[in-house]
Amino acid sequence: MAEYETVKLEIEDGVATLTLNRPDRMNAFTPQMAMEMIAAFDETDANDDVRVVIVTGAGRAFCAGADLGSGGATFDYERRAAARGETFDPANERDGGGLVGMRIYESLKPVIAAMNGPAVGVGATMQLPMDIRLAVEGAKMGFVFTRRGIVPETLSSYFLPRLVGVQTALEWTMTGRVFTTEEGKERGLIRSLHKPEDLMPAARALAREIADNTAPVSVTLTRRMMLDMLDADHPMEAHRIESRWMVSRGQSGDAKEGVTAFLEKRAPNYPDRVSRDLPDTWPWRKTPPFKA
Repeated sequence: MAEYETVKLEIEDGVATLTLNRPDRMNAFTPQMAMEMIAAFDETDANDDVRVVIVTGAGRAFCAGADLGSGGATFDYERRAAARGETFDPANERDGGGLVGMRIYESLKPVIAAMNGPAVGVGATMQLPMDIRLAVEGAKMGFVFTRRGIVPETLSSYFLPRLVGVQTALEWTMTGRVFTTEEGKERGLIRSLHKPEDLMPAARALAREIADNTAPVSVTLTRRMMLDMLDADHPMEAHRIESRWMVSRGQSGDAKEGVTAFLEKRAPNYPDRVSRDLPDTWPWRKTPPFKA
């Protein structure tokens, strides 16, 4: 595995744990962290031994948002371009959190957020493209962008209304107020709340439920089906993708093994691998290019 400075990637028994690792700064988000998170997801996608990815934070916070060490120039993208030695072109500048969000969206493996402490700004929005969110009791969250003179990012305008409804999404993002994980759970953002010592065991138990019982290729396809159909124009789009992938999977070694193992009342041993056995119709929807 690659060595990282701002994150830590550990893989054990089919489960990868990606830890945001700047505890002295409450895991504040930086351009380097963005690039290292993307590289870590490249690693987990390429490793057939990884079945599930858990994302958490080191120390007492999940992620305190963007690192504000540059003061009022923190969100000055022209300055960022100059630091990279590039010519500033506002039409082509991309939100770093959004790059991470797109990479999480395109992950071939399920992603579980284990929110171990405060998560504000990008610390909250980066969890939205993740599949399931667990959190500690009493932690603070906030989509605080309007209180910093900017706007929500990291695909939040796509995912947040779909997760909690338009009214809650607008309330949280327009007021920019900080709220507790209890409110997050009540409004449908968080799956379950845990005491600090119980959070990672609960996340790992959920990961194990996937890793120990399911076919890797089927999970990858199922995840993408659900996400791609979030904005389908008609149920026929779902019927098309389900039919194509049902036909493909029905002829697979996994399908034969899954049924046989069930009938024989034993644990399955699925032969197919994500790296080589995705159907020819993958991906169903290609990622459009970024352009103004």
